Amino acid sequence: MSTLTLKQNPTLKDYQQYIRDMIVERGFDNETIPQIFMLFLEECGELAKAVRKTEDIKFDKTSKEYNIAHEAADVFMYLLDICNHFDIDLEQAFREKEEVNKKRVWSSKQVTSNK
Repeated sequence: MSTLTLKQNPTLKDYQQYIRDMIVERGFDNETIPQIFMLFLEECGELAKAVRKTEDIKFDKTSKEYNIAHEAADVFMYLLDICNHFDIDLEQAFREKEEVNKKRVWSSKQVTSNK
């Protein structure tokens, strides 16, 4: 039985700390980055499959049912675990990257190459 609790209205740092503690509590603290990354990609695939089912895009009707929200949460948890392994403050990284993105010129036109 877990003793972990996540406070009401948590910050991104709170989520990262929760994942840090959860990993230790559940005995996953010896997993390597390649192992975690493969699990992350697997969860991304499960999220994609759940979205396909919701959007009625081709899928195996006999396959396990998926919950998009749960699959998104799994992706988030593994992303935080990866960030923790590399000592990335995800909130800070987000803010820094968004400042870079704000300076970019975004276009919806498809670029064609000149051959």
